[in-house]
Amino acid sequence: MRLAVVDVGNTSTAVGLWSAGRVTRVRHADGDRAEAFAAAEAFAPRVEAIAYLSVVPGADAKWKSLARRLGLPLLQITHRDFPLRLDYPKPETIGADRLADAAAAVDRYGAPVLVCDFGTAFTAAVVTADGTWRGGVIAPGLPLMRDYFCERTAKLPKIRLGGKCPKIGRSTEEAMRYGALVGTRGMVREIVTRLSRSFGEDFRLVATGGYAAWVLKDADLPFTVDPTLTLHGAGLLAARMLERKRR
Repeated sequence: MRLAVVDVGNTSTAVGLWSAGRVTRVRHADGDRAEAFAAAEAFAPRVEAIAYLSVVPGADAKWKSLARRLGLPLLQITHRDFPLRLDYPKPETIGADRLADAAAAVDRYGAPVLVCDFGTAFTAAVVTADGTWRGGVIAPGLPLMRDYFCERTAKLPKIRLGGKCPKIGRSTEEAMRYGALVGTRGMVREIVTRLSRSFGEDFRLVATGGYAAWVLKDADLPFTVDPTLTLHGAGLLAARMLERKRR
């Protein structure tokens, strides 16, 4: 089974090719999604469907239109095809990206697992040893914190996220970059510690998202960084949808 896998986020869209449990040929489109549409079109002759997850409802109509034009089913990821037990009051309110992350993390690394996504928002999801999704955490991500500083203050600039962290900020930009990086690490460390104590589990720590590698590099946090985790989850869940429809 071959699928085009699409992850529409608040600041970027990722498109890849999912086949036999592997994700390849990943393309990222920041802001302008025309590049993402072009990537999906390029995959069209070799796939049987588009696996689609989105946290941006306004993008759905354009992707559905593209799928119709390409003659491909658009398989929109929901909780209904989640392979794990959901211990959650309203599972329909869980973001599709969080479900994909958790399904892929269990598939690749097993349970118990704590999977964290470092995107526009920072999210963490708990899957306990019995294979149950218990809930998680949503906190402001690095882009939100950076943009809020810029928008809500008179003098603080919009900094570039990434690069080496200084020993101490010796300019406004360096001080802000230090605060963003070290502050995020502290938040993650506290979340991991509290969740591990609360559930009494020795979680495998898995991270994905655009800022995971930067935040976790040289940090004393034993995460496995998996850049294609969300797209892999989209492929897994969409494959379940196709199999169910064929029965």
